[in-house]
Amino acid sequence: MNMKVIKPYFEILGTVDGKEILKSIEVCGRTCYKSENLITGDSAVEFVKNILKRGHESVIEHEKVTVRIICDRGVSHEIVRHRIASYSQESTRYCNYQKDKFGHELTFIKPIFWDESCSEYTIWYNMMQNIEEKYMQLINLGASPQEARSILPNSLKTEIVVTMNLREWRHFFKLRTSEAAHPQMREIAEKMLDEFIKLIPIVFDDIKS
Repeated sequence: MNMKVIKPYFEILGTVDGKEILKSIEVCGRTCYKSENLITGDSAVEFVKNILKRGHESVIEHEKVTVRIICDRGVSHEIVRHRIASYSQESTRYCNYQKDKFGHELTFIKPIFWDESCSEYTIWYNMMQNIEEKYMQLINLGASPQEARSILPNSLKTEIVVTMNLREWRHFFKLRTSEAAHPQMREIAEKMLDEFIKLIPIVFDDIKS
């Protein structure tokens, strides 16, 4: 079998200009106070910092970010529990992994909690190989992808495109980077948070501290 094991990763879609995002938030937020006359070339940073300090996070809902996340199915099930978001996910009902575009193989996400040298990883790896073999056998016997998917595990790689406004991303990162989060969820969420902090000043800084 050609089974592939990869680490999770993500891609931010489109151009994210953090400074322009802050300016847009300031324009929206100053409507509340009719203080647009106070807008200057560098006033947005302090304005956004102050509204976050006061807990007025509804203002940052005016801006959004879209991310393609490559993770396992189990992690994706946690992601979609966030209500205020839009999702487009790779469908095991329609994707036939025996086809050329999938390399005639299943792809699995490597569990972060097991080193490749340990017995637990060996058990996991052998089981994934067995699942791939049986999935291909089902397809060869005439099963449709939506029928054969019934044996696919949480470790199967999936792609999910996620769009959230900035307030919901803050909520997402607060939950999914905490010590209580699942290790594989935290693995990808922490890397995403680091990138959000680089791209968008002020809005996510306090979550990492």
